[in-house]
Amino acid sequence: MSIESPLKDLNILITGGTGSFGKEFLHTVLTEHSPRRVVIFSRDELKQYEMKQKWGDDDRVRFFLGDIRDADRLKLALHGVDLVVHAAALKQVDTAEYNPMEYIKTNVLGSENVIRMSVEAGVKKVVALSTDKASSPVNLYGATKLTADKLFVSSNNYGKARGTTFSVVRYGNVMGSRGSVIPFFRTIAAKGEPLPITDLRMTRFWITLPQAVDFVIRSFTDMTGGELYVPRIPSMKVTDLAEAIAPGAELVEIGIRPGEKLHEEMISTEDARRTLLQDGRYVVLPTLAEWGFADPVGEQVPDGFSYSSDTNDLWLSVEGIRELMAQLEL
Repeated sequence: MSIESPLKDLNILITGGTGSFGKEFLHTVLTEHSPRRVVIFSRDELKQYEMKQKWGDDDRVRFFLGDIRDADRLKLALHGVDLVVHAAALKQVDTAEYNPMEYIKTNVLGSENVIRMSVEAGVKKVVALSTDKASSPVNLYGATKLTADKLFVSSNNYGKARGTTFSVVRYGNVMGSRGSVIPFFRTIAAKGEPLPITDLRMTRFWITLPQAVDFVIRSFTDMTGGELYVPRIPSMKVTDLAEAIAPGAELVEIGIRPGEKLHEEMISTEDARRTLLQDGRYVVLPTLAEWGFADPVGEQVPDGFSYSSDTNDLWLSVEGIRELMAQLEL
């Protein structure tokens, strides 16, 4: 017996919908979940034009030009919307250090606009996308995303009584997303030049775009409001990634960039005290939940636990990385 999709016949809006996640989300939802309408909300008209070449003839798709900094524009776009995926953000670590107020305006104040306008529009559920950099942040980008995470979780205090619930999904680097290191390494290797590695000890979490989309959709099904969901995904050594892309290539260590971590973390030791392991994912419970949050069923993680890319118990080998790239046609 098939399980009915949580998105069937619903109106969905995705902020930042012209990004890598938004494109994959739109494809998956239209082909597998039978929504009534999907609104692509973004500020880049060129990217919207490019998406229209593929999906513009589908009468379930709407393209809405706007910026999450503009609350009035968001309010118009959210009219009649049931579910929101909040994927819009400024994301470059080094750019954030030079332009801090721009990141605050988009990642923090823009997120506040999404929250307020979703409540006003009567949206039922909002899932906000986070990043590993929001856990124990060491750079401004991570700090703005951590602030946004806390805004979405705590907004259940007033949103839930009005029929709007908020949850957060946090995952690591996305294999094949725009800005991925894979095409960069390939370009360098094709020239016969050494591959630049910031630190030969570096590890990272990896998830594929289809996995990220499925995880968000599952979160819509399970959320009651206030959960921060983290998938159990594999880690990889950056040196193994380089070997998978360019076997035998010379590696040159160039030093960690400002604001970059040697290993990435998705759940800190402090947050682990509020974290449950549940069916292939972690659920971080809210710090203060006066809206009547009921703890989900799950196994409490052990004392001293942290979910870090270097201590992970799931790893991608060189061959495993190659197989994934082949599957994704990267």
